[in-house]
Amino acid sequence: MDSIVVKGGGALSGQIPIAGAKNACLTLMPATLLSEEPLTLTNAPRLSDIRTMTELLRSLGAEVSTMQEGKVLALSCHGAINTRAEYDIVRKMRASNLVLGPLLAREGHAQVSLPGGCAIGARPMDIHTDSLALMGAEIDLRDGYLHAKAQGGSLKGAVIDFPFASVGATENIMMAATLAKGTTVINNAAREPEIVDLADCLRAMGAQIDGDGTSRIEIQGVDRLGGATHRVVTDRIELGTYMLAPAICGGEVELLGGRINLLQAFCEKLDAAGIDVTETENGLKVARRNGVISAVDVTTEPFPGFPTDLQAQMMALLCTADGTSVLEEKIFENRFMHAPELIRMGADIEVHGGTATVTGVKKLKGAPVMATDLRASVSLILAAMAAEGETRVNRVYHLDRGYEHVVAKLRGVGANIERIKEQ
Repeated sequence: MDSIVVKGGGALSGQIPIAGAKNACLTLMPATLLSEEPLTLTNAPRLSDIRTMTELLRSLGAEVSTMQEGKVLALSCHGAINTRAEYDIVRKMRASNLVLGPLLAREGHAQVSLPGGCAIGARPMDIHTDSLALMGAEIDLRDGYLHAKAQGGSLKGAVIDFPFASVGATENIMMAATLAKGTTVINNAAREPEIVDLADCLRAMGAQIDGDGTSRIEIQGVDRLGGATHRVVTDRIELGTYMLAPAICGGEVELLGGRINLLQAFCEKLDAAGIDVTETENGLKVARRNGVISAVDVTTEPFPGFPTDLQAQMMALLCTADGTSVLEEKIFENRFMHAPELIRMGADIEVHGGTATVTGVKKLKGAPVMATDLRASVSLILAAMAAEGETRVNRVYHLDRGYEHVVAKLRGVGANIERIKEQ
């Protein structure tokens, strides 16, 4: 397996272009199953997860081609559809479950394997299946597959009260409801920018959706959807990750395409820690205020709260802060697996259940470490960039799922980093 070698030290300077959002694009791509007309997505990120979703959609009968070096995806699903999403593809990525709603809406039946993804905690499908059942679907789990069938051949509108604001379930039910008969109301819906981005795309295809960005979304089903061209929203997690680079290493970096409103709660924590974030004509500029990082407490929450996908990276910053920080993880119960690796680099971290207490040290030291999941991978790279000596981050294949050209982007602002290809 490849590894990434980082030699720490030195402030950063320059610009980093931020890609389109992985989580948004993975949601938008299955929308092609809802229409026989073409769907074109621009500003697409070039990631292994996108290739996995491409493979899945092609296996279902969709045509997917890439243009402009992968930044534009042309999708079409005008022919016969295979309604079985096979385990060999679905197991690679959690977002594969997002074909369930569209397949049921268009074909009235589907067989979808239970999904895979990062091992960061339980992410059950119950909220998806319970909601589809309210819309008239009969769903049975057999041999690792969800066998779903719409009673009477089509889904029906329903009032659905989510037990918690699930992003994936909100997306799945939104897509399913676009072609359902009648009106569907989702209460306690997720409010993430990716939800709004999906709603914008579906509206461009002819869907009738109101309330996206709030906790109550209403969808009036239509008979058919058309084609559209849609630009994928900026990746707020990549944005936040690279905002932390100059915060950890020093210097000043401009993040092209960044917007504060994508990460308001995160930016507030950076401000409290002593990091200045200013809007520019082209994005956001980030720099330490006076050279000292102050300890801050962080609690992960659904949007608009502090994102769980930035918790690991924030921990890397707080490892050398002045004082003690407490990080509370309320989204996924198994998301502190990066802590032991940071401790190998000299960090002072104590984990008790869903809480991590981080006492700042003067300096981290390079060490061999192992990536455990996507966001943990990049947190170790950030820590290594400010550590004394050399750090080798192993098992970095996780990175390819969520960060395009991470080595090139960081080298472009002065980081001493390289990827080592294993023979």
